[in-house]
Amino acid sequence: MTVQPGRDILIRIGDSADPPTFTSAAGLRLKTISLNARPVDVTHAESVEGWRELLAGAGVKTCSVSGSGVFVDAAADARIRQAFFDQSRDDWQLLIPDFGTLTGPFQVAALDYAGRHDGEATWSMSLASAGPLAFEAL
Repeated sequence: MTVQPGRDILIRIGDSADPPTFTSAAGLRLKTISLNARPVDVTHAESVEGWRELLAGAGVKTCSVSGSGVFVDAAADARIRQAFFDQSRDDWQLLIPDFGTLTGPFQVAALDYAGRHDGEATWSMSLASAGPLAFEAL
């Protein structure tokens, strides 16, 4: 794997069509995608030498996404803002270079706007997975 520029990580929201057309969450400078699996501990009194045992395939999987940046696309901003106010489950696509694409339902969990008197207006968002995600390796 070669070093990839961070700008190549893309976060896109679907348009609710079938199949969806995805639009980039424009202006994002910082993007973080976190995949998590909460294990189920089945350790008991007779576990070998007291080592923890986990139940395979039984944990809860989640994906959280965050991003922040500047305003560059009014249409993309409006689409994400509406998804927040509707608290809708929308299809999102996450492209991670040299890894793959994750596609599935997310909800906009947080939407923040900020600005300094001597700087540009910025925005940030957090997404929470809201169902199963499909992974396609690149």
